[in-house]
Amino acid sequence: MSFLYLNEDARILDQIRQGEEQALVTLYSLNERPVTAFVVRNSGSPDDAQDMLQESLVVLWERVRSGRYEHASQISTFILGTVRNMWLRQLARKRREGSFDATINETPSDEPSQIETMMESEEAAAIASAMERLGDPCKKLLLLFYWEECSMEEIASQMGFANADTVKSKKYQCKKALEKLLVQTQ
Repeated sequence: MSFLYLNEDARILDQIRQGEEQALVTLYSLNERPVTAFVVRNSGSPDDAQDMLQESLVVLWERVRSGRYEHASQISTFILGTVRNMWLRQLARKRREGSFDATINETPSDEPSQIETMMESEEAAAIASAMERLGDPCKKLLLLFYWEECSMEEIASQMGFANADTVKSKKYQCKKALEKLLVQTQ
């Protein structure tokens, strides 16, 4: 039997409720790039990113299957937020335990120090929080441009804008709205 779903998230959530593990494969491939970008930018490796992504998918799977998942935003937003929270907790735990390599304490001048990395992590958390409040289509547009590094033409095609110039204009408006939200949280 074939169902008509309102969007891809609804289809994936239904697959998870039915216990179809193909949903996890789909989610992994859709979220691998932005999760890897976040973890690597915040002192992690691609292997760390894979671990975080897998753990976040387990969290999602368990919540959906137990009925505790509230679909308040896109699944990708939930996954990235879960990864962000888990990764920042892991970084904090490593700092407390002093289990960072000694080489991190002796960073060359062109690499960020631990303090700079922590500040970037805090900034990333503030930006992620503001992005949650920003809403679509701005959130999607900014994620496509900054996280997935899509061209203006690709974004226009994916989001149904007339052309790249329209995307540039909308990106400017969205960036200003995000900056306003960031100022309000400080």
